[in-house]
This record gives sequence, structure tokens and C-alpha cells, in this order.
Amino acid sequence: QVQLVESGGGLVQAGGSLRLSCAASGRPFSTYHMGWFRQAPGKEREFVAVISRSGGSTGYADSVKGRFTISRDNAKNTMYLQMNSLKPEDTAVYYCNADSRLGLMRPGSPGGNWGQGIQVTVSS
Repeated sequence: QVQLVESGGGLVQAGGSLRLSCAASGRPFSTYHMGWFRQAPGKEREFVAVISRSGGSTGYADSVKGRFTISRDNAKNTMYLQMNSLKPEDTAVYYCNADSRLGLMRPGSPGGNWGQGIQVTVSS
């Protein structure tokens, strides 16, 4: 089992930037594909980005492609989401996810481990 803790959220104006972090503890971090999901008020949780165990492959939702960058540092057991050119529609609770399933990463299909979530609010 892995424990996940998000940080770095907050309030930012449209066009601004934030960097989210997800710190992992427990099982070896490098055994997990990692991802970010988000949930806006009144909406279902949706996929944002995913990164493979080694960090060599990434995937993004169309809505964030070109604005967000996912990365990881396996030596620090931490994953990041750099969010640039933020829009009000990016406002949501952002969740860190860890996927221990064998095989290739599965964009949009979360694994069984979630962080508690962190609020990101983008004002217009």
C-alpha cells in the first residue's frame, strides 16, 4: 500500500501558474504509474495527466495539453504537476493517484490508491 499527500494548491488568477506536488510513502514509488485527476463541483472526477514508472512516458487530457506538465522524481518519491496558463475552468479538487497494475500505464484509468485531494481555484 502507498500513502499519497498532495500539496501546492491555492488561489491564482487566470493566466497564472501553480505547481502541485504528490509525496508518496510506503511501497517503492518507482513501482507505480502515477497520475493526476480532478473533480469540479457538480461534476465527475476526470483524468488530467499520467506518467509511467520510469517517467519516460506521459499522457494528458486534451483540455490541459500544452499547458500542464507532469513529472516525477523517483529519488524523492514525489510527482509534480506544473500548471501554466490556468483558466477558471481548471478550478477543481486535484487528486494524486498511484497505479500498481502490471503493464503499460492506462491514461484515464485510475489505480486503487488516492491522495486526499487539494483545492485549486482560478479566478477570472
